[in-house]
Amino acid sequence: MQKKLIALAVAGLASTAAFAQTNVTIYGLVDYGYSYRFDGRDVFAATNLPNHPRPNSASQLNGGQANGNRLGFKGTEDLGNGLKAVFLLEQGFNLDTGTQGGGDNQMFNRQAYAGLSGNFGTVIGGRLYTPHYTFVSGLDPFGAGTMGSYRNVFSPAGSTNIGNTAYASLMDPLRVDNAVAYVSPSFGGFTLTGAFSNNASGADSTSNSASNNTVYAILGQYQNGAINVGANYHYIAAGSDLNRAALLKNVQNFDFGGSYDFKVAKVMALYSYNNADFNLGGNQTINNYMVGVTAPFGKWTGKASYIYSDGNSLVGDGQQLAVGVDYNFSKRTKIYSAYSWIDNSGNRLNGVGDATASGSYGAGNGYAAGVWQQGVQVGLNHQF
Repeated sequence: MQKKLIALAVAGLASTAAFAQTNVTIYGLVDYGYSYRFDGRDVFAATNLPNHPRPNSASQLNGGQANGNRLGFKGTEDLGNGLKAVFLLEQGFNLDTGTQGGGDNQMFNRQAYAGLSGNFGTVIGGRLYTPHYTFVSGLDPFGAGTMGSYRNVFSPAGSTNIGNTAYASLMDPLRVDNAVAYVSPSFGGFTLTGAFSNNASGADSTSNSASNNTVYAILGQYQNGAINVGANYHYIAAGSDLNRAALLKNVQNFDFGGSYDFKVAKVMALYSYNNADFNLGGNQTINNYMVGVTAPFGKWTGKASYIYSDGNSLVGDGQQLAVGVDYNFSKRTKIYSAYSWIDNSGNRLNGVGDATASGSYGAGNGYAAGVWQQGVQVGLNHQF
């Protein structure tokens, strides 16, 4: 017992010394719920292709349905003269199994960055959310989570990190590795964000920089009172590795949208243009249109959205109608619910969010084209 007390005392002294000049916050989110997904028809009745599972009904208990479960550390140190050092480390995990999220070598798979902040703005570097994702998810009534997420239909095979060599997933880029970003101070409500990565899919190549996938992004946003409006441009120049894997030349994303808060309801609208060019000629083009609304009434918040995704002949069209309601016990704890209906053309491979894998409840990947799908869910979400 005495040894334990001495060890605790030493640990306490060490912690005091370590955090004496750095303000560190431990934060996180836990999310768990039930979902039921049911699909319209099975076009793969004779076969069950591994990358295009046959649509059917699924009743599931899973974590991370509204938001990915996470544990994070963030901190600042005052360096004087208005200058601060900042950092953030955020790990995803699977609440239903207790396992670590992300790949085998990813500890802080959600975000990991360090930088400086001052009167000039903020500069950070590391693994970051793309400006495209932060802007678009902020205009989604479902916050890019639950079965109502915009990510179900914005790209022909769902969303993922840029490191995935499947070019379709790059149509809605979520995170980027080896990135630096600058966020300007607010000029009367207007801010400018710029980001760059010289290799979006892993460690920098030391032998051949042409294999790196380069990313450029810029976001201008105006937020003042009830108004929020912005435009974002995101460009991915495919390196030789992605060229070989998908014959991809480049991907472009352009977003324009905004919201207005009428107090009794907040209305959102968004247009998104996405294009992938190929080395052998041809392209895949998708124009996405989203309108949405959230309406608070007491401790309840109702939400709804409609998305029409207009793709060219290679991609096909899709549309989604989603409704939901939250009950807010407090600012940090809520019960949420959502219902989604998706109708795809014969060339489209979108699907209502499938919780067969734990983690962020994102889009279903690789569902059969030409299938209409529905899903309903309810869950508990707590932030700490």
